[in-house]
Amino acid sequence: MNYIIIVAGGKGMRMGSELPKQFIPIGGKPVLMHTITRFHTYDAALQIILVLPESQQAYWKGLCETHNFTIPHTIVNGGATRFESAKNGLSAIPDDEEGLVGIHDGVRPFVSSKVIAACFEAAHEEFAAIPVLPVTDSIRYIDAHGGGKNVQRADYRIVQTPQVFDISLLKRAYSQPYQPHFTDDASVVEALGCHVSMVEGNRENIKLTTPFDLKVAEILLQ
Repeated sequence: MNYIIIVAGGKGMRMGSELPKQFIPIGGKPVLMHTITRFHTYDAALQIILVLPESQQAYWKGLCETHNFTIPHTIVNGGATRFESAKNGLSAIPDDEEGLVGIHDGVRPFVSSKVIAACFEAAHEEFAAIPVLPVTDSIRYIDAHGGGKNVQRADYRIVQTPQVFDISLLKRAYSQPYQPHFTDDASVVEALGCHVSMVEGNRENIKLTTPFDLKVAEILLQ
């Protein structure tokens, strides 16, 4: 069986809003509903696990009633960190379960079905896969003294989600103690010495973080 864990623990501070960013409406519906719908549209049999802070769960259930949102999903308590939240989501999957699990940011509502499929297909073959994009801007390395130098952008990629893994592999990875360099799920898996494959992401798969992103989101919905 395959799963998707959608992590939604944002507080909306960079949005300049008291409303957590996953609940901000775009196109008349909360961001999080758009995100969940993307995965349900890709595969209605995909088991959806939603990781939310316990303090936000009653509000979310109220939103689901208001919007008549009936896509099945399991709600799991979020942790103090992204690492803990992902680990809590994984704990909702039986230890003897075979299959794949993706982890996705709740505020990335525009991931395409093509990218989701590519990630699951690559993970089926190679156990771990992430969507990436080429860097189009010039980028610069800044050293500890405040100096810097240009680096070759062709050597770098922008990383998106969903990041998809063999279930047993990801559970083993998340049994490791937390390390500061664990910036995403792929970095946790790589700490085991495992290879992570890359597939092409989609440009629209932006993470909604700022008020400008919301303006872009409204345009994308149109």
